[in-house]
Amino acid sequence: MTEKRDYYEILGVSIDAEGQEIKSRYRKLAIRYHPDKNPGDKEAEEKFKEAAEAYEVLQDPRKRNIYNQYGHKGLEGSGFSGFGGFEDIFSSFGDIFEDFFGFSSDNRRSYSRNRAQRGHDLRYDLTLDFMDAAFGMETEIDLEKSETCSRCEGSCCEPDTHPETCSHCRGSGQVSRSQGFFTLRSTCPTCNGRGQSITTPCTECDGRGQVIVKKKVSLKIPGGVDNGSRLRLTSEGEAGVNGGPSGDLYVFINVKEHNFFTRNETDVICKIPISFVQATLGDKIKVPTLNSEKTLSIPKGTQFGDIFRFQDEGIPSLRGNHRGDQIIQVEVKTPTGISKKQESLLKEFARLESDKFKNKLKDMFKGKAS
Repeated sequence: MTEKRDYYEILGVSIDAEGQEIKSRYRKLAIRYHPDKNPGDKEAEEKFKEAAEAYEVLQDPRKRNIYNQYGHKGLEGSGFSGFGGFEDIFSSFGDIFEDFFGFSSDNRRSYSRNRAQRGHDLRYDLTLDFMDAAFGMETEIDLEKSETCSRCEGSCCEPDTHPETCSHCRGSGQVSRSQGFFTLRSTCPTCNGRGQSITTPCTECDGRGQVIVKKKVSLKIPGGVDNGSRLRLTSEGEAGVNGGPSGDLYVFINVKEHNFFTRNETDVICKIPISFVQATLGDKIKVPTLNSEKTLSIPKGTQFGDIFRFQDEGIPSLRGNHRGDQIIQVEVKTPTGISKKQESLLKEFARLESDKFKNKLKDMFKGKAS
């Protein structure tokens, strides 16, 4: 599969480009590579579709923000993977092409504004506490989205009334005229391309067929999610048009930092301070875990940075029935504010250590001499 090019590079604009500049650059490319001007030219067709995809993303603030943060993968995760063909492009940009060329396109003959269309996907960013991400939780999120009007059931008409066929375009949604070797088609100005006129619009949705609602959506978060994890809720996106299915809702997870634990995949890591005496003589200490606490045996002669492990005390795996480990790194702390007696004892300890070290050196030299 060919790797997609950068959208800003395709249109030849900077990342800070504003809407009018983006539209102007796209207009030039659309005119240059339009299939009606390049019949049978496969390279031009690909460039036309490539430019349309770039424009679709950069002119939409939501898609552009996702692309700026996460690139092409982020867009795929939010439900956008480009256009399937010319029909998708002309159905999305019909009015723009009429503005560019004064007509739509022969490629748009099969397109009808009354066909069923899937609703847009939605994105929701959810921030979780470390422990909630580790063990999962159930919560509700507040959404504001479009839904099919319950009064007219999406017909846009008052109950017991029906739309009438447009007398100007006779239901086609387009009007035609000839100019040279082109047959120029444009959106019907009477019905705005619907092919129908609504004489008695629904009083609930003002003839739009959809209403904006505030809704609480229940969300079950599995244990083990991490930064960047994505949950998909089918049919919780925007309502479809003309009976089309609703889009999906994608919930992107962000996890707060913990004041004691850090995470490496399914392992959790913590640092435990111990005293010089504990490191030297050994000890048993209590260490917090994700669930409660466990006893850790510190062996004699433990060094700064030594690693210990509690098996199966880490994060649950999203892909299986196992848990990671808890990794404990010890930090030997140098004592401060010691008493005179402690200082005297440490000096005696230092003297003994010095004698011990000197004896080791003598043994080493003897070994070499022999």
